[in-house]
Amino acid sequence: QVQLVESGGGLVQAGGSLRLSCAASGFSFSNYAMSWYRQAPGKEREMVATISGVGDRTNYGEFVKGRFSISRDNVNNMVFLQMNSLKPGDTAVYYCYKGERPFRWPAKFYDHWGQGTQVTVSS
Repeated sequence: QVQLVESGGGLVQAGGSLRLSCAASGFSFSNYAMSWYRQAPGKEREMVATISGVGDRTNYGEFVKGRFSISRDNVNNMVFLQMNSLKPGDTAVYYCYKGERPFRWPAKFYDHWGQGTQVTVSS
């Protein structure tokens, strides 16, 4: 059974940093691209960052502009999102997504995601 559990969200002031974590289980973790998506109230869900199965390739949403970094630990089945220089516009629920097919880059479709973790950035 696939499980994705996000953590690390919270309230932070503008300019601050947060590190989100996603604990994955129930599948061959290193075979799958993983992504972070976010959804703000009244807005569509958008891709924040994605990383290949072995961690050698990454892509980011245009709005990231060098502020965020995605990484993964294939020994402990974890994926991380380091967020720096946070802005009030980054306020959203952040979700961890699992690519649908193994060894596919970039992941075109996703089949599982977690319950999300709330990130709130105050001005």
